[in-house]
Amino acid sequence: MAKRSFAGKRVILTGASSGIGWYLASELVHAGAYVVITSRREERLRQLRVAFGNPQKRLIAVPGDISSPALRAQLISTCVQKLGGIDIVINNAGVGAIGPFAEAQPERLRKIFEVDFFAAVELTRLAIPHLRFGREPVACMVNSVLGHRAVPGKSEYCAAKFALRGWAEALRLELQPRGIDVVTVSPSTTRSEFFDSLVDTMRGAKSASLGSQSPQTVARKVMQAMKKRKPEMILSPAGKAFVWLSKWAPSFTDRMLLRHAV
Repeated sequence: MAKRSFAGKRVILTGASSGIGWYLASELVHAGAYVVITSRREERLRQLRVAFGNPQKRLIAVPGDISSPALRAQLISTCVQKLGGIDIVINNAGVGAIGPFAEAQPERLRKIFEVDFFAAVELTRLAIPHLRFGREPVACMVNSVLGHRAVPGKSEYCAAKFALRGWAEALRLELQPRGIDVVTVSPSTTRSEFFDSLVDTMRGAKSASLGSQSPQTVARKVMQAMKKRKPEMILSPAGKAFVWLSKWAPSFTDRMLLRHAV
């Protein structure tokens, strides 16, 4: 099958104000796409547009909270009305938390699921009727290696990412007859502002990780996964090794996690 082209594609991208989202917007614009971008930080979206010469149609900013149904509906209507349809939806927005589950309030779990799972699911639900008429349509989920193997201290985040991955796997088969691709990409730890906005987490909380990747690298690999029509892709060698080890040596992996991640 021919590689997907991004030239002229109409895209909705969430979590665009920093990190992976910022560089995804850059990659998409340079590839010739038209992108409706969103995040809660309106000023950062403005800075992103300025960085690209403030293009009037290439980058359309719709600031707001992605967990809001009203914002999700606005993203869909903006893309359809201003760009004429939707070809690609990239669910990149995400939040996390660090700390033992038993010591957390129930609200922490709900906040993380609202952004990491329900927002992606419901935005995609709204987009599907338009993706059916899109050009090489695809719904992309920026997941995590922790959606393949859970670790202590991040139970809520892992749960949301496992849920997202399972839902996307089922959706991929449901939409395949309609010609809509579903792509799930799983980065390892990314050097971004993600850890600066953890939910209900003590200041200074740290989390062990097996190396890290730059957001530029992750963004390029996300583009590659969509371009090559990969249904699922783990983006780092360390992440692949971790998932492989978890599958074939689970007891050893548990011992390593208890030693280094707690």
